[in-house]
Amino acid sequence: MNHALRALAVATTLACCAAFAQPVEPVLAQVRAHKQPFLDTLKDLTAIESGSRDIEGLDRIAALIAERLKALGGQVELVAPADVYRMEDTPEQIGKAVRATFKGKGTKKLLMIAHMDTVYIKGMGEKQPFRIDGDKAYGLGIADDKQGIALILHAIRILKDTGFEEYGTLTVLINGDEEISSPGHRALITRLGAEHDATMSFEGGGGATLDQVRLATAGIAGVTIKVKGKASHAGSAPERGVNALYELSHQILQMKDFSDPATGLKMNWTTSKSGTNRNVIPAEAEAMADIRVLKVSDFEGIETKIREKAKTQLIADAKVEVVFDRRRPPLEAPPASIAFANHAQQVYKELGKNLNVATVSTGGGTDAAFAALRTKNSVVEGFGLRGFGAHSNDAEYIFIDSIEPRLYLAVRMIMDFARGKVAAQ
Repeated sequence: MNHALRALAVATTLACCAAFAQPVEPVLAQVRAHKQPFLDTLKDLTAIESGSRDIEGLDRIAALIAERLKALGGQVELVAPADVYRMEDTPEQIGKAVRATFKGKGTKKLLMIAHMDTVYIKGMGEKQPFRIDGDKAYGLGIADDKQGIALILHAIRILKDTGFEEYGTLTVLINGDEEISSPGHRALITRLGAEHDATMSFEGGGGATLDQVRLATAGIAGVTIKVKGKASHAGSAPERGVNALYELSHQILQMKDFSDPATGLKMNWTTSKSGTNRNVIPAEAEAMADIRVLKVSDFEGIETKIREKAKTQLIADAKVEVVFDRRRPPLEAPPASIAFANHAQQVYKELGKNLNVATVSTGGGTDAAFAALRTKNSVVEGFGLRGFGAHSNDAEYIFIDSIEPRLYLAVRMIMDFARGKVAAQ
């Protein structure tokens, strides 16, 4: 943990709670009134299947979100993907983003981000419709990240209904390609992050027992090793071939220990394929590795190391190609983000609740890192609901009892930030 993050822990311990002793009743009353409408919104959002490659579904949910934002008074546009960053698995078609702008009477500019795409395959929704079971609401994509969209929509509604206009600009961006590493909208998110004074990202905010926001997420990269050899009969003339599988195996083995626990770097080989038939020397072979880093600068180091090591070949006649995709940068916390998270903790205490601030990444990456890439202003992840089961086939849900406190937190943070009550560092 660095000095700035240690300072957060100290500030949290020493913070005086007296100024945050009671909830703001008009906001709390509005939040309580929104519980059922919030669930209705979740039902509407999860009713539309919106996998990252399902352009029809993404268009439908984008239209619904745009309609809701227009009804709230926003200037709304559907943004086509631009400056597309092509990776090994980037689809030809990428879903649009929904951007909405709300103008107030103040000066502060705040960006709120979430995503509408999911990891699920079209057709799965029919077997798993929205349902409520006790304190859980189930649905595909409900935790990741349709609850985030609902939170933004209802937070803005509460601001409107209470007549709050002390912000300068509220910008909402809901993209449709987050689950495939945002190839079509990463440049836009980075630009908007730099243009705003703070960014609130509405991915999930904890699990069964822990409420939290996050100051750190992992950087994600993918490396693909492609080997071209020469086919030949495996029984009668193997010596005439160039075995791509042998060379690929050599490459994997000589890079199997590239992880570095001291820096948080993780590199793991995860997929491979080669050959066409049992009795043919394979002419092609390919493998992919997943890479996680905690610092942007670590990308350069691991890429250089991989490319240098790949030059050491087992079979001289094989051709080895390295493809390195920077899928998502890590989120690193400047002082402004630490101050924003610390203030969120104090707001949560108005409800008698504790809010954990995660300062170390657990390995996942989000769009918050793109928003933070070119700015030292506040960017904090995890303002969404508590939930469980993201990316699972049959158990994704949110905790209903987290709707009111997390909605209260979002509204109060927007208000306090707009009024200049959140320290800059």
